[in-house]
Amino acid sequence: MNKFKIFSVALVAATSVAKAQDINQAKKAIDAEQFEKAKTLLKSIIKAKPSDGEANFVLGNIYLNQSVVDSAKIYYLNGLEASDKKHLNYIGLGQLDLDSKNTAGAQANFGLATKDIKRKDVNEFIYIGRAYMNSDNPDYKNAVAVLQRALAIEPQNAQALLAIGDAYFGANNQNDAYKAYRDAFTADNTLLRAKMQSGVLLKNAKSYDEAIKSFNEVIALDANYGPVYRELAETYYKWARNKPSTSQVNLQKAITNYEKYLSLTDYSMDSKMRHADFLILVKDYKSLETVANKMIAQDKVNPRIFRYLGYAAYENGNVDVAIKSIEDYIKVPSNKVIGRDYLYLGLSKIKKGTAADGSIDQAAFAAGYADIKKAVELEPLVVEELADFGKALFGKKQYTQAASIFELGSNNKDSKNYLDDSVYYGISVYYANVNKTTGAPDTAALANADATFDKILVASPTYDEAYLYKARINRLLEKDDLMTKNYEEYVNKITAKGAEELAKPAVKTKFIEAYNNIAASYANTDKAKAIEFFNKTLVLDPANAYATQSLKSLK
Repeated sequence: MNKFKIFSVALVAATSVAKAQDINQAKKAIDAEQFEKAKTLLKSIIKAKPSDGEANFVLGNIYLNQSVVDSAKIYYLNGLEASDKKHLNYIGLGQLDLDSKNTAGAQANFGLATKDIKRKDVNEFIYIGRAYMNSDNPDYKNAVAVLQRALAIEPQNAQALLAIGDAYFGANNQNDAYKAYRDAFTADNTLLRAKMQSGVLLKNAKSYDEAIKSFNEVIALDANYGPVYRELAETYYKWARNKPSTSQVNLQKAITNYEKYLSLTDYSMDSKMRHADFLILVKDYKSLETVANKMIAQDKVNPRIFRYLGYAAYENGNVDVAIKSIEDYIKVPSNKVIGRDYLYLGLSKIKKGTAADGSIDQAAFAAGYADIKKAVELEPLVVEELADFGKALFGKKQYTQAASIFELGSNNKDSKNYLDDSVYYGISVYYANVNKTTGAPDTAALANADATFDKILVASPTYDEAYLYKARINRLLEKDDLMTKNYEEYVNKITAKGAEELAKPAVKTKFIEAYNNIAASYANTDKAKAIEFFNKTLVLDPANAYATQSLKSLK
């Protein structure tokens, strides 16, 4: 019996050590973003020991991170039935509460998770800090506060330092984030994510060269650490986007590094989804279509595949497939719809209604535009992706449709295209009305365009063309006093620039337009003024027929 007891104790100890190693292996797999491997390890632990609350909690976190909420909740609830570390699962339920904006419920669950912990326990606070950060409604202030409690107990805890670095990073406190990451790596020089995050800070600061150097230092420590290649890929992508002269080379480097990242993960459906997301970023739609079709062959039920097929089909010219795929995705209530889904759906409907000569069926445009507006409502900055489409419409002289597209951008001051879109909107409205062959001008649209040019002048006071277009708009609105005022402001602004500007042929043409219209506005009220301005026209263009004939009439 004594020998058996000793054996039993030894066996329990060995099992405990093995279990701890498995948990640690699962956590390492999670850090390496090998989520399928981590799931397999955790499920084997739970199968061998259903009473393991921590394994249920960590597995639930993976599913929650992958937005598989139902599975996450199942494992959290299973974990609460366990006898070992079951309290951790209250943290998972607390994050679900945060996702639902139930702050009181989250705090109650976090309270249950920490109610009976020992005085020197810190892991619970780290997990709670992560829950605040990882929520759909992140709360970095509370995350920092909770993680400071962990560090008050154990100041050199590397995981707590890494977590508080992430919290500071989320709160845009770059200095404290950098210090925390540095301290985390000092406390544990095997914690590669902490060193990698220092490079992420540089990437976000657009110090792309320095970021790449930092990531290469991580690779020098462990060339098989997958996440660093993802960060490299995103750095090269951002560099390409922010400096177009580097675009071709850096986009290829981005793709190469992302493929390296994939080779070091598990080629799971989730990693393929992330790959598809990246292909959308780099606009490699041919590859996206290939990847999407391979995913369908592997998993015919994952709804996000319809999203990828829809995007790729639109970009590759197959609008019928695009419309069906995106509608199939959107119509499922449990799918998380984003603005880009409606953007592609709207653009697909418009493209479907576009004839070979470039003309657009008005009903198709209206249907597509309604979806585009939904996209903007969901994600206001999606307007940044509409500029090229609007300019294409403008180039084809489809001014009314162009104006409706540019108006969306002109209403968002946070958009990088705000000024450009506003100018195009105002000009599009003007041309849509000046070129009308039937019906009265759209006075509401013209008044809005006039107000938009006022906003442009506030944001960019040197944009003198705004006065010219305001004058033209007020001419259409038959507001002669405002028209005259705007033309005079335009003439004065350009004249102040000096002789070189005045000598430009385009400026001469616009001055003739201004003088003739000002003169015409005075013709019935102040003949002397009218004659003065018609004579200014003749100084610039002695053969100007309109000025010559008008002067004869006035005399």
